[in-house]
Amino acid sequence: MTDWYPKKRFGDLPCDMARRFPNREALVFRDERYTFAELKAEIDRAAKALMTLGVERGDHVSLWLNNRSEWVFLMFALATVGAVQVPVNTRFRTNDLDYVLRQSDSAMLITHDTSGPVDYLAMVRQVVDLPVEGDAVADASFPELDRVVIVGDAEYPGTASWSAALSEAETISDGDLAARADAVDPDDPVFMMYTSGTTGFPKGVLHDHRLIRNVEERAFRMAVTENDTIMSYLPLFHAFGYSEAAMMSMATGARQILTETFDPDESLDLIEREHATIAHGFEAHMQMLCDAQEANPRDLSSLRTGLFAAGMHSATPVARRGERVMAPLKALSAYGMTEVWVGAALSALDDDPPHRLETSGYPAPGYEFKVVEPDTGEQLPDGVPGELRVKSYALMKGYYKKPKETAESYDADGWFRTGDMAERHADGYIRFLGRFKDMLKVGGENVDPMEVEGLLLEHPAVQQVAVVGLPDRRLSEVPVAFVERKPDADIETHDILAYCRGKVASFKIPRHAIFLDEFPMTASGKIRKVELREKAKQLLR
Repeated sequence: MTDWYPKKRFGDLPCDMARRFPNREALVFRDERYTFAELKAEIDRAAKALMTLGVERGDHVSLWLNNRSEWVFLMFALATVGAVQVPVNTRFRTNDLDYVLRQSDSAMLITHDTSGPVDYLAMVRQVVDLPVEGDAVADASFPELDRVVIVGDAEYPGTASWSAALSEAETISDGDLAARADAVDPDDPVFMMYTSGTTGFPKGVLHDHRLIRNVEERAFRMAVTENDTIMSYLPLFHAFGYSEAAMMSMATGARQILTETFDPDESLDLIEREHATIAHGFEAHMQMLCDAQEANPRDLSSLRTGLFAAGMHSATPVARRGERVMAPLKALSAYGMTEVWVGAALSALDDDPPHRLETSGYPAPGYEFKVVEPDTGEQLPDGVPGELRVKSYALMKGYYKKPKETAESYDADGWFRTGDMAERHADGYIRFLGRFKDMLKVGGENVDPMEVEGLLLEHPAVQQVAVVGLPDRRLSEVPVAFVERKPDADIETHDILAYCRGKVASFKIPRHAIFLDEFPMTASGKIRKVELREKAKQLLR
């Protein structure tokens, strides 16, 4: 059967937007402002610069950059010339960089010299043996790596200058660029995004151009149009920011307000000044935005909606607070992961609050979900927690150079094993309950840490909380709560335990509370529970 959805390419999107909305503002970053026509011109110029640097169709190119205009230019330029972009987490350091460059077979690395206090070029030099003369890398440890390109005005020995490459771009004709763009197959890989790697080395997840359909259908469900303005503070190397800001803007004509990092006060100021209508984030973003708004109220009357990863037990009270503090924002819940992509499930603007805030949404078009007993694959009745499995056109093409892991991620019937615990409701909505590896087994009883976190977040003195398991000789493991107090709050361990008594079963109540000034976080805004588990072992054994 012929696929009813017309295939599109990432590189086609800037052409479409420049044709439809040439004079509408597309991107704002610091004091830089670009219309869609100007943005298309910058993308073309970047694409030609890549060609002068020798980037070929199918080459893997790593982008180790903080959010900036060049990230957006390069994202679409690489797709235009048929290269595979490899976004690299800016919190990665030398060991991480070594692994990604090697495992991804990157032919090129594009990065900063420095950004803020971080010296990216110094780390590159620790990892890669750069040439003394010229810019052709010949490091036997990285046989595929041809050159390192530095974004900035300065030139450095052993590297190529992005500014110089842009100056050479005029040597490439429009016809040569068009021929490269026309040769791109929508079924080709367009990017390789590495999983977060919070429990070990990350895996490179390959996707092709069909994810445009995922974004366009979600835009329709969220009523995103050229009249919207997206506040974009999430990192572009992460699926959330990549999809919901850069891709969404280029698929709909919505304006994107880009910041280098997330600062709640800066973000609120920009929402007010630029009349942003959409903002996204995880629980931590919502918490910090609410704190900053209560401390210094801004006019947020332009805010319309946003995905705030609601639905989880721990996220529901945060989302409710967000709707109150950041009114008229209407928060939507969603479910996704790198392998199945963003918005695999999504609530709707006209859903009632329980569906918007207490579920993880309804399956998106082209997605099928089922909840199974993970060991047997037996489908479970509605309301019974189990492993969520997914079928969709948007599933990854596979883990790069990991055929065994790719094969093991699917069951015998072709369903993708998410490794996530969820329950399906009778009306088809699902609720994400956490990663199976995060579930606690206390004396034979299953404990969902998010349920306990959601309860403790209702305590007036608790700012943030994370519950992890501590190995226990008698009970296998017991819950431990890591707690961040609200400013000037007076709360101790006995207050935490007392607050839980009578509200949840005794085996769910944390045995210990450890107070932190701040949590270890991933760059995308998730708490690194693997670090908290180790910290609990160190402090409580």
